Amino acid sequence: MKENPLLATDGLPRFTDIRPEHVEPALRELLDEQRRRIAEIEAIAEPTFATVVVPLEEMRHRLGHVWSPVGHLNGVMNSEALRAAYNACLPLLSEYHTDLAQSEQLYRAYETIAARESAQLNDVQREVLQHALRDFRLAGVALTGERKARFKAVMMELSQLGAKFEENVLDATNDWSHHVTDAAQLAGINAAIIEQAAQRARDKGVAGWLFGLDQPTYVAVVTDCESSALRRAFYEAWSTRASDSGPSAGRWDNTAVIESILKLRHEAAQLLDFNNFAEYALADRMAHTVPEVTGFLHRLAAAARDAAHAELLELEEFAGHKLDAWDITFHSERLQQQRYSVSQEELREYLPLPRVLDGLFEVASKLYGVSIRERSGVPLWHADARYYEVLGAGDQLLAGFYLDPYARPHKRSGAWMDDCVGRKQLNGSLTLPVAYLVCNSLPPQGERPALLTHDDVVTLFHEFGHGLHHMMTRIGYPSLSGINGVAWDAVELPSQFMENFAWLPEVLVRVSAHVGSGEPLPLAKQQQLIATRAFQAGLQTLRQVEFALFDMRLHAEYDPARGSRVYQILNEVRREVAVIQVPSWNRFPHNFGHIFAGGYAAGYYSYKWAEVLAADAFAAFEEQGVFNRNVAQRFLDSILSRGGSRDALQAFVEFRGREPDVGALLKQYGIQTAHA
Repeated sequence: MKENPLLATDGLPRFTDIRPEHVEPALRELLDEQRRRIAEIEAIAEPTFATVVVPLEEMRHRLGHVWSPVGHLNGVMNSEALRAAYNACLPLLSEYHTDLAQSEQLYRAYETIAARESAQLNDVQREVLQHALRDFRLAGVALTGERKARFKAVMMELSQLGAKFEENVLDATNDWSHHVTDAAQLAGINAAIIEQAAQRARDKGVAGWLFGLDQPTYVAVVTDCESSALRRAFYEAWSTRASDSGPSAGRWDNTAVIESILKLRHEAAQLLDFNNFAEYALADRMAHTVPEVTGFLHRLAAAARDAAHAELLELEEFAGHKLDAWDITFHSERLQQQRYSVSQEELREYLPLPRVLDGLFEVASKLYGVSIRERSGVPLWHADARYYEVLGAGDQLLAGFYLDPYARPHKRSGAWMDDCVGRKQLNGSLTLPVAYLVCNSLPPQGERPALLTHDDVVTLFHEFGHGLHHMMTRIGYPSLSGINGVAWDAVELPSQFMENFAWLPEVLVRVSAHVGSGEPLPLAKQQQLIATRAFQAGLQTLRQVEFALFDMRLHAEYDPARGSRVYQILNEVRREVAVIQVPSWNRFPHNFGHIFAGGYAAGYYSYKWAEVLAADAFAAFEEQGVFNRNVAQRFLDSILSRGGSRDALQAFVEFRGREPDVGALLKQYGIQTAHA
């Protein structure tokens, strides 16, 4: 029988060989094998770190190696067959992870090892034990009988509901299109977007232009299209995806999915004796209580509120009338252009992807002494993708990463970094880390390379920051390697830290080269662009606070007798902190994948929390020189390389010499003087 490519034990995933029919058989075979091995480990009479912890770490790594390409393909090359295979495996994985985490024999074994061997173990090994013991408790190891069985069933159902939520959003996004026959409606839209729509119309055999709802197209229309009617059509389609409203009302409605997710999360938390899911989620975070988080968010809102009100008033005075939600981005872009004489679309001509990558890699080299080179001959899932190696001193191979930069049909919107292979150094064997970096920028047009907006560049730097966190780790235990084991509200620190470099003059000159002349972005344009960073910082801050407060209250205040109250809570939050009003038919929660399909449930505040850490960390570089190797080495040693092996606050204090201060972020916003 031909070997299942997912079960290949060495090297990179064989993407050219993987088929949907390989997925479930591979996972079932591996899980059966691992269950047999777990039973053997559970039966060990005298457990030790070497006989229990090390083999379980090896098994964790092996499962990740098999499953990560499946999850990745489901996000970047979604198809009906793959989706069916992926969904069939979710309950298998959930059951396996729950059984493992609820094993009383393994829990007692870890307790025994911690009691007997701690003095002989190093700091990282002791942290492996402490993380595992905490995770056992949070997974319900102490539950008995019916409560334990119910917790397991709840977790299985939640994994399926999260996938269903994401599928509904993807299907609603892919289904919608807008046919335009009047060229006048297209005024202001980027030529590459228009040509893409023309090609889509030709492919469908219709006249004019056929637009999809991919992220670059949506952003281009609401930012630059002069037709308010066309902007409204796109805004409505985007903001009502997977809901009971809008052009596909009811077809992929996530209403019931949201209700079920919140109900089951609350039940799971209460089974573990937490009052609500928010308290459960905060059990392993830097922030420990709901009031601590909401207090932080309210302080940010108070700092930004006056600025946000002034920014909206200024924008409406500029536009000459009250603005609807679909007009905000368009007029903001016009105001920004007038004030700073720079636009995102204008910047595209200076930001071809190859040049941006060269500049990004040079930044990594100057900071951490690494070099990055593309490697050919690696199996890839799509012609858009490519593979790079990260090399240290003497060309020593340190890590690798895939890059999939462009939007296309059947690819999830947004941008993300994910774990392809985690670092593992056990039993004298070393496996180097490999990451996936995924973006959704506009693809190349003809002979021209992909041209990015500066927003795209910032996004790429952000995801590369996550990638460095994964790839530069020195931790050899998979449970704490890279981003694993890192407090969720600190995991955005390296990514948001890297965004700062995309705004530096010495970096802008390295990432820019005009697509025609090759000249870098002129100094005057650099200065104008940098000045836009704090543009409407008040409005942007309140928007993020709105999402974060909604998320936290939704999970902290859930009451089974009253249901989710999604829009009641959202409207209360908006009345409290928002200054921009949205139409009653807006259904933002129905496509809020971060909290309903991603890992940010009761955790969306993490973006702002980590932004404080990132701004304060970057301030250390500004004080000593943005490419100061000594400061970069301290950041690498204290933050990037440590994974989850050190408490996040202690790691930050080790780097900065003190606890984080919000002042650096307020300074970055340009609102520190009035609201420090």
